[in-house]
Amino acid sequence: MPAAGVLALYWFVVLGALGIFFPFYSLYLSENAGLSGPQVGLVMAMLPLIGMTAQPFWGQVADRTGARARVLSILCFGAGAGYVLLALDDGFVALLAGTAALAVFATALLPMSVSVSLSALHHLGAHAFGVVRACGTVGFLATVVAFPWILARVQEARGLVPAPGGPSVPALGLMLPATAALALAAAAISLWIPREGAAGVRAARGDWRLLLRHPPFLRVLLFTLGGYLFLHGPMALFPMYVRSLGGGIEVVSRMWVLMLLLEVPLIALSGAGIARVGPRGLIMIGTGAGALRWLVCGLSTSLPLIYAVQVLHGVTVAGLIIGAPLYVDAVVPARLRATGQGLLAMVGISVGGILSSLIVGWLFEVGGGTGTALFAGAGAAVLTLAMPWALPLATAHPGLVDEETRNLVA
Repeated sequence: MPAAGVLALYWFVVLGALGIFFPFYSLYLSENAGLSGPQVGLVMAMLPLIGMTAQPFWGQVADRTGARARVLSILCFGAGAGYVLLALDDGFVALLAGTAALAVFATALLPMSVSVSLSALHHLGAHAFGVVRACGTVGFLATVVAFPWILARVQEARGLVPAPGGPSVPALGLMLPATAALALAAAAISLWIPREGAAGVRAARGDWRLLLRHPPFLRVLLFTLGGYLFLHGPMALFPMYVRSLGGGIEVVSRMWVLMLLLEVPLIALSGAGIARVGPRGLIMIGTGAGALRWLVCGLSTSLPLIYAVQVLHGVTVAGLIIGAPLYVDAVVPARLRATGQGLLAMVGISVGGILSSLIVGWLFEVGGGTGTALFAGAGAAVLTLAMPWALPLATAHPGLVDEETRNLVA
């Protein structure tokens, strides 16, 4: 199977796993595990906290050895084992420790997936990556729709019904073994990803320090930090926000469908978007869409209107979550591709995610869903307005450019 086909299948399965875990994990912690709002925030913060070390570590391992595809397989297997372990945990301390163990592998999985995909597809251009990455969104959409339906059938077969004061979805714990199964399937698929060519380029010892002297790279790190600070936490607690409005797991699932409907074509066409507005333009559009979405969620209590603005999530993903990695890929050489993506994830997902989860966990406790939404919307609006001065055009540092980078940027 061609590299693009293998990667399309891989992204479908690996994001399919996240389509089960990410939308419902905070709800599981809150209702099924019985954790308080601050405890949920602390458990969710463990993922980016451990990621601060795990993401750059695995990036350096991949770049120094040149075995990026092999490292990706290790991360998939490790994440699958982590989900299995988490299914066996019970209580705040055990869930905190289990989430930390999972984070050692899971937090580095997506940045490494981006690095390996860009390496394997570099000769086909940014459009090929957009199409392959869109297959992942389709996988996420498939599981976020199918999983609640499957849970309902399982509960019906077992005679499980919500008890007063108990969890709204008694069988929600099945999400963990289901996620583990898909992560292990992704690990098996990753063994077929090509390992030669750009995917095997090695970095010299200490090469990563060159990135710290490149202003565009440093600025995109800071800007991404701000983006995740305002937008990560509200999404992590999104099921709790929907519950605060009176919606259940079916409403969460339907809102995710709306979020993803626009995301698929936007990500698939992100390569064309770069040709028109560049990575910086995509990032600005993404943060602006996030600001509008959360401001509406914070200022309105109308479920139909809140439903409608969820389509802006796809614009945010295509702009910020895809635009920032492509910005980094345009300004770093091939030999530091995994390190650059790892540092981006460390600063954005980890540092920004930690601060965001803690702030939003506290805000939700004192101000409910409205407070978290206003925090996200106002912060993202400030970032969008500051973009023209905060982030320069994507240009490679002369000391970083190698022949492969020249070809990529060209």
